[in-house]
Amino acid sequence: MEGAGFGCMLWGMNLKLSTVAARRGGWFDRADVLAAGYSDDDIHLRIKDGSWVRLFRGVYAEVGVDYDLLASWDQRIWRHVRTAKAAYHQAGGGAVLSHQSALLLHGVQIGDLDLSRVHLTNLARLGRSTRWMCQHAPRPPVLDPVEVEGVCLTPAPRSVVEAIRGTSYPVAVSVVDEALRRELATIAQLSEALGLFGGRTGIGTATRAVQFGDGRSESAGESRLRVLMADLGLPKPRLQAEIRDLSGRLVGRVDFLFEEWGVIVEFDGALKYAGKGSAPLVLEKAREDALRDLGYEVVRATWPDLSAPAAFTVRVAQARDRSRRRSNAVLSAAGNLQGVSRRTSR
Repeated sequence: MEGAGFGCMLWGMNLKLSTVAARRGGWFDRADVLAAGYSDDDIHLRIKDGSWVRLFRGVYAEVGVDYDLLASWDQRIWRHVRTAKAAYHQAGGGAVLSHQSALLLHGVQIGDLDLSRVHLTNLARLGRSTRWMCQHAPRPPVLDPVEVEGVCLTPAPRSVVEAIRGTSYPVAVSVVDEALRRELATIAQLSEALGLFGGRTGIGTATRAVQFGDGRSESAGESRLRVLMADLGLPKPRLQAEIRDLSGRLVGRVDFLFEEWGVIVEFDGALKYAGKGSAPLVLEKAREDALRDLGYEVVRATWPDLSAPAAFTVRVAQARDRSRRRSNAVLSAAGNLQGVSRRTSR
């Protein structure tokens, strides 16, 4: 039979099973496998050789050739999304995906979210949670689910609040910023969603995160750095500030600008220049040189700075002091020139 037995391990799923998997969003179950002409032995063989992965009992997904190239976080997303879609299908219309499971399908994919369990909110009845799935009671009821990729989800504002109630403040801010940046929710909508869970566990953290949220943060790293700088008591910076020269030409758009200090802070994620060769690094250095020529000090922050901020704090203070000394030197030089001009005019 085509695609069954040992041959299927060499050539992938047959057309019947691959069509089912594509329609389902990347997953299939034992009944699909048997209907496509495979056997239980074929399932065991493909799990053993790594061609398929078991999402939960009786449900599987095929691992593509690029799976091992994904970062560990992206692998967790890949697996969670397929598991969530399968769990929704098995609920038979009695539940919707919610919390971080819904967030992923809304497009908010933030590191450090707990993806160990799929989250479903039941529409009427109560459900039983398991090691890999958490079923939530409909409190409050889900009145306006939305459909994404054939799956019903809690609306984005509610999904954000549900997820950030159970995480740390820095991660919560990252989620809020990303939702705002993607225009999945407004501050007003998030504030309204907060009201659905008044007095519930984690609502204080969620409220602080919504109040601090800013869609101009362009990455989770920038959001986390913004939280850190606020915790350190630094002045509120301008986000995504445009720096222009005297002719009005745009020199650069920077992550954070402490305008009163003349200090720029940029966040460098680990993947920013990955696989792009040396050209972006050369351009970035030229951009930074141009910013310094305009009198700005530039401080770069990376992920390690977020967990051990002492050195970063010192670098910011040193940049501030250098900027002040430069400004004083410029003012002093300007004063000397004026003095020379007055003596010459006599």
